[in-house]
This record gives sequence, C-alpha cells and structure tokens, in this order.
Amino acid sequence: MTNSVDLHFAETYRELRKLARLRLRAGRRDTLIDTTALVHESYLRLAAGGHLQLKDRAHFLSYAGRAMRSVIVDLVRRRQAWRHGGAGLRVTLDPQIAAATAGEREILRVHEALQDLAKLDPRMVQIVEMRYLAGMTETEVAGALSIADRTVRREWEKARLWLSQALG
Repeated sequence: MTNSVDLHFAETYRELRKLARLRLRAGRRDTLIDTTALVHESYLRLAAGGHLQLKDRAHFLSYAGRAMRSVIVDLVRRRQAWRHGGAGLRVTLDPQIAAATAGEREILRVHEALQDLAKLDPRMVQIVEMRYLAGMTETEVAGALSIADRTVRREWEKARLWLSQALG
C-alpha cells in the first residue's frame, strides 16, 4: 500500500533534489552531504513517521524542508562531536578544515535561533521553513497555512529581522 509520503515523494523527487542542491550550495560541498543522500535521508525520516497525513504538495514540501534541516543539523552535530574528541584526537594543518568548521557552526547557530524564535512565534518558523528550506512562494505558504499572502510577507520580514538580530 502506498502511503501519503511515498506518493508525494515520487511526485516531487526532482523538485526535492533542486531544493537540496540549493541548501547545500550555501556551504562547501565537501563539508556536508551530497544532494541525493540528503533527499534520501530526508525521505527516510519522513517515512519513519508513518502516520503523517499530508494534505497536498505544499504540506509535503513543508515537512520535507524541515526534514532536510534536521538531517543537516544532525550531520553537523556529529561532525562537531567527532572534531572535539568524539573519535580520538586528529591533527591537521589544512586551512580548509577551519573554514568548514566555521560554516558548520553557522548552521547550528541558525538552527538554535530558529528554535528560540519558535518559542516566541511558531508560525514565523513555519514560514521560514516553507520559504527558505522548502523554497515555497508566498502564495504557496499562504495556502498551506490558510492565511493571507500579505500576512506571510509581513511575518517573513519580521522573522528575517529577528533572525538577523539574533545572529548578528
């Protein structure tokens, strides 16, 4: 029996690869995970939920964006633990390692800032996830959340300002 996640995944696979490529482009390719692995790992997390009842494409992309964020953050945390003695001491003189570590720290800072924002306004975090992580338009976000486009624009701008201050 095909479940809702399988159906949406099959329909949007190419689009998910595009989103994954965009998310990974911001960082160095050798520091994280490749596009295919990110999409597949995200699918496994969505499918593991089993009970997810996805209403439509927008709802699926929202969850997929959140799953991608979760995969990336978990990977960065594992790499950070390894670098800080989780797998023994390794010494390198490679300056690229320092640059990669800085990028990974930024990913964790953004994740933590989004967690803090969720305590203040969970819907703003949903909008950030849908707009940035899932690549949805304001109209798609408005439809998925059953709110006006103007509300999405206003809350997107507020979230961006809040995150800018939190990360600044």
